Amino acid sequence: MTHKVSVVGLGGMGQTMIERMSKFQGFDVVCGWDLSEATKRRTADRYPEMAMTSTLEEAVGHEDTNVVYIATPPATHAEISTLAFENGKGVLCEKPLGVDVAASEKLVSIADESGLANVVNFSMASTAATRAAENWLGSGMRAQVERIELSVRFSHWPRIWQMGANEWLSGRDQGGFVREVVSHWIYLTQRLFGNMEVSASTIVYPDGQSSESHVHAILDSGGIPVTIVGDIGGTGPDVVDFTIWGNEESARISQWHRFAVTDGETWQIDDTTTRNPGETNNSMQLTNIAAAFSGTKNSMPNFDSALSVQKVIESILEH
Repeated sequence: MTHKVSVVGLGGMGQTMIERMSKFQGFDVVCGWDLSEATKRRTADRYPEMAMTSTLEEAVGHEDTNVVYIATPPATHAEISTLAFENGKGVLCEKPLGVDVAASEKLVSIADESGLANVVNFSMASTAATRAAENWLGSGMRAQVERIELSVRFSHWPRIWQMGANEWLSGRDQGGFVREVVSHWIYLTQRLFGNMEVSASTIVYPDGQSSESHVHAILDSGGIPVTIVGDIGGTGPDVVDFTIWGNEESARISQWHRFAVTDGETWQIDDTTTRNPGETNNSMQLTNIAAAFSGTKNSMPNFDSALSVQKVIESILEH
């Protein structure tokens, strides 16, 4: 089955998803809309087969589509998703689900009542590294896990490739690396170990308007202590390390895709997670997204799962 897609938001992530879907037989991107007329013109030049609609309502209600993909700032997700459900469309939404918990709770109720497929694009939902971690835990390692640690560091925020969305990604109201990056790992931690509760959190803001520059949070996931440390600045490569520390073996996912295990001396990398990781993981993600909209078995989180992640993220930011 080929799903016909309306794309709302033609910025960096919108462009990325259009390119990926155009190479995948399970999707056909039919139309798109963006607030920026210049962005619509550039997209039409690049993808002449896509129709550019004059209004949001035209894109969401397009008669030839059954899925709406939302790649707009998070504060708009609830309104656009609700409009899509009212038009009988399934929704694929970028994370986070939102920034206002009450609005997202209402959205989850609307999604449930609609009976339509609803999916949030957490990147760790379908990766080879996630599968390797699940297999490792399932091999008997789960019982010996002592704690979990997430370490993230970025020399710049937003990252260079995100500068087109700098206006909201750098702001406290909707942006920041906790919502944008840490949310992926909150999702994965809850998937692997259970619901999380925030025990303590320290957030540093550089000024009254900008998003966070440093975070140190202590949480619990299914009875396992979790530590999150993140900061912005300094010269060097970006760091994203998710480590599961155990008393017999420990495991780590680094740089989003590389899974490794250690028994004390060195990290042994699982080569299956490093072979063409971008192409492999993108294909796995789109396969599972397509399955979600076809009503078949898949690994993708729905809006309710994303709400659970949002509550943890906003609790970290509010502590």
